[in-house]
Amino acid sequence: MDVRELLRRGPGQLIELLAEPEARILAETLVAFANADGGTIVVGRVAEDEPQGDVAPEDLEAALSQALGLCRPPVPSEWQAVDASRGFVAAIVVPRSPELHSLSDGRVLLRSGDRNRPLSGEEIRHLASAKGTGEFEQQPALATVAEFDERLMADYAARRRARGARGEQMTDTEILEDCGALDAALAPTMAGMLLFGRDPQRLLPQSGAVLVHFAGTSAGGRDGLPGYTRREEVGGSLSHIIERVWDVIQEEMRHESVINGLRREEQPEYPLPAVREAVVNAVAHRDYRLAGRRIEVRLFDDRLEIISPGGLPGHITLDNIVEEHFSRNPRLVRGLYYWGFIEELGLGIDRMIDEMAQAGHPAPQFEATPFTFKVTLRNVRERPASKWETVLTERQIKALRFLRDHDRITNRDYHDLCPDVTAETLRLDLVDMVDKGVLLRVGDKRGTYYMLK
Repeated sequence: MDVRELLRRGPGQLIELLAEPEARILAETLVAFANADGGTIVVGRVAEDEPQGDVAPEDLEAALSQALGLCRPPVPSEWQAVDASRGFVAAIVVPRSPELHSLSDGRVLLRSGDRNRPLSGEEIRHLASAKGTGEFEQQPALATVAEFDERLMADYAARRRARGARGEQMTDTEILEDCGALDAALAPTMAGMLLFGRDPQRLLPQSGAVLVHFAGTSAGGRDGLPGYTRREEVGGSLSHIIERVWDVIQEEMRHESVINGLRREEQPEYPLPAVREAVVNAVAHRDYRLAGRRIEVRLFDDRLEIISPGGLPGHITLDNIVEEHFSRNPRLVRGLYYWGFIEELGLGIDRMIDEMAQAGHPAPQFEATPFTFKVTLRNVRERPASKWETVLTERQIKALRFLRDHDRITNRDYHDLCPDVTAETLRLDLVDMVDKGVLLRVGDKRGTYYMLK
């Protein structure tokens, strides 16, 4: 196991670092991981991001045995020693459990970011209900391993090994078992077909996506004509669906030329990281049991809608969707995470919101029904004023805005913008902008023009 990679990433949704094997804390973390997406507990001291463990194996065994005695029911787990420059460091691997686990004092904990959070009574009921329906992806698929795409499996195995957490020590078969693609009998599962199948839609026709670009701000057309300019259906493995939907959105998305500081840049209609997070979330978290509904991506003149079949999973609500994390499809999420489509578990919604805010867009809108979850990104941009607009006159700001759409401005252009101002005043305006470092003067006499510096 690449424990240094775990230390670099630090505590989070899938990782906990403990200097000492204290039974109570171990029990709380075991329960929290088992109730969520599983995780790894690294036990041992750390110095300068290097394992320097001084924990005795017999002490770890005793603490872990005591901790398991505090869990109801006991949490399945395994531990292994990892290489340390000196001393002993252990990694306890906790899989996600199909059962609901609690502590001996009655508390039910769930991993939430880097903490173990106790759940309320209502949250426990929702989580228990989700546990009962969360094994669809592990159901046997009426298929053989021969229907897996060898190139997809090889690409995933290489990326899985590169991301550590035991991957570098696994065989190809063990890697497929680890992500739930194969069951205990080494037969393909539903998760395996979705991740690696050449034609997953043979078994799950609803597992694809459809993208429609509408002409205008509504789905209806005029004079009996179709209301869309492009409609594309996307199938294949989940990785292909993500990449193809992503490509089509970029092809259909508008771009504009804007001034960022003193530079002209091409900006997409929506911040690309936010769009990608929305697409990946829809693919990773939709309810694949629901037949007859595919993921829908709708591109309008004023917004982008991504609709995922299935309501919010587990204890997640619109009120706690930013702070909490729970996967309906933990094995698919795990596979997409190690494949690199998910950067860090539990932060997709946060990143989507941050990217929209940084680009000057309104926050994403989230809508949930019992059978759908919709994310809406709006392209209106509340563009902040350039820093130069706070130190320039109103006339000079006109020149700056002219340069947002043109490569250069001349004295004549400036006079056309401000016809009631004398030529000398306009010349001094341009000289002032050169002195302030806004513009660059090019040429001489009648051939003089100005560019953004």
